[in-house]
Amino acid sequence: MTNAPDSAPASDFIRDRIRADLQSGKVQAVQTRFPPEPNGYLHIGHAKAITLSFSVAKEFGGRCNLRMDDTNPAKEDQEYVEAIKDDVRWLGFEWDALLYAADYFDQIYAWAELLVEKGLAYVDDQNAEQIAATRGTVTTPGTNSPFRNRTPAENLLLLRAMKAGSYGDGEKVLRAKIDMAHANLNLRDPVMYRIRHMHHQRTGDKWCIYPMYDWAHGQCDSIEGITHSLCTLEFEHHRPLYDWFCDSLGIYKPQQIEFARLNVEYLLTSKRRLLQLVEGSHVKGWDDPRMPTLRGLRRRGFPPEALVAFCKHVGVAKFNSTHEYGLLEFYVRDHLNKHAQRRMAVLDPLKLVIENWPAGHTELVEAQNNPEDPAAGTRLVPFSGELWIERDDFLENPPKDFFRLAPGREVRLRSGFFVTCTGVDKDAAGNITAVRCTYDPATKGGNAPDGRKVKATMHWVSCAHALDAEVRLYDHLFTVTDPASIDADNFLTVLNPNSLRIVRGKLEPSLKDAKGGERFQFERLAYFYCDHQDSQPGVPVFHRTVTLKDGYKAQKGAATKDQPKGGGKK
Repeated sequence: MTNAPDSAPASDFIRDRIRADLQSGKVQAVQTRFPPEPNGYLHIGHAKAITLSFSVAKEFGGRCNLRMDDTNPAKEDQEYVEAIKDDVRWLGFEWDALLYAADYFDQIYAWAELLVEKGLAYVDDQNAEQIAATRGTVTTPGTNSPFRNRTPAENLLLLRAMKAGSYGDGEKVLRAKIDMAHANLNLRDPVMYRIRHMHHQRTGDKWCIYPMYDWAHGQCDSIEGITHSLCTLEFEHHRPLYDWFCDSLGIYKPQQIEFARLNVEYLLTSKRRLLQLVEGSHVKGWDDPRMPTLRGLRRRGFPPEALVAFCKHVGVAKFNSTHEYGLLEFYVRDHLNKHAQRRMAVLDPLKLVIENWPAGHTELVEAQNNPEDPAAGTRLVPFSGELWIERDDFLENPPKDFFRLAPGREVRLRSGFFVTCTGVDKDAAGNITAVRCTYDPATKGGNAPDGRKVKATMHWVSCAHALDAEVRLYDHLFTVTDPASIDADNFLTVLNPNSLRIVRGKLEPSLKDAKGGERFQFERLAYFYCDHQDSQPGVPVFHRTVTLKDGYKAQKGAATKDQPKGGGKK
């Protein structure tokens, strides 16, 4: 069912429930589903729901459906349907059946008529504002609709007239007849159908009434024989309504089980606010690498295996918490360290001139592609008498704890030679324009025959062979750890003005052949992704995925490489 990496599942309340249901015989085979509404792009929170539903089904030898809950044509589009399918597969999962709520519209409507005939649903002529005004509060009961006591026969005629298109949008709704004084506001005669004369991407113009999510959701689960309907905590107060509909119809009732949604520092998952970012051109679309959408994370270079591993690690809980962004980075970095090939790149170039290098000579030095993977082999990199180094790898007047290049100091150039600084060139304003040095020919490969040691190893790129390329350096989109806590009118004020910085890098010439979708570690800098949209043959564009510094491990101290501790805070 899935290509996602297997791991020993933790014992949690969802798996414990499923295990007990199987052992007792209450459930013969596990059937789960992932039921997104195709009204937007999936985000990192959905990654947890996807991982849980598909992984649980696999662990217990069951099945998992992908079902589009397409009950609102006003906001849905086939574009989102295709994007959802693509994102689920990108994460490494494959559904057992691809289903649509719209395919059940006939059955759902027939059940609505059944509730009307039972006197458990009625047609209300009040508009949305009137219904909201009579709903009451958590401390005061609601008020019965003046149309609540219509007879079943009258309600049935009105419902059929609604379905036939006899009324305009908003003129009437169908409501469940439960209890307007119920302590749970969701059971105060909730709306089941509303009139919308709109084209549906799947059913066309067949329908002009569409079921509300709360009405359709449980019935779709019932039709599909879902054994464990896994939902996030905000649906906990909707479960009594979910159960009421199934019980009132006398149909199979799945078990709805709620778990805490995934919250990560600096990331915002509100569809409405994300839409504001896109429509206000604060980001460059839904797949902007700063966005928490799966398409944005993919374009940032996050490996899907890392996201799945992160979601499995945080597990499921019955209370909401926020996980540190550093924990997410840990899993991204851990995967890339094992799989990303190494290359050299200089992003803030300063020229290094080797004074005793033979004029016009180029030498090829051998460099490892990935020290973590010997099978990755080696590559040859051109080395010449003029190199680019990082500007902050040289200080003319260094402090005691600076071990990189400085006047009179010897350092190692990665896979190349030992060099010793002899001086600098400056412009009229006193700015350093080049560093001068000599090299030791006996140290090719980075080791001295006499055994002498140096305290620093620096990366470099040959000036004559460098690829000049666009490199996009991404940071958090927001300046605060919890942007969701900022008032809706003010959340744009905490946008990070430095969330994107574009530089022209000097890159190792082999990167000219980089293809969109490939990931690399630019040595001593960060992990980078070759953009699959803007890159052209011979003209790659790179996105910084995550830095090399493991801030999470540094902060936690006791966290091990294989199993970091903590990561969540209430």
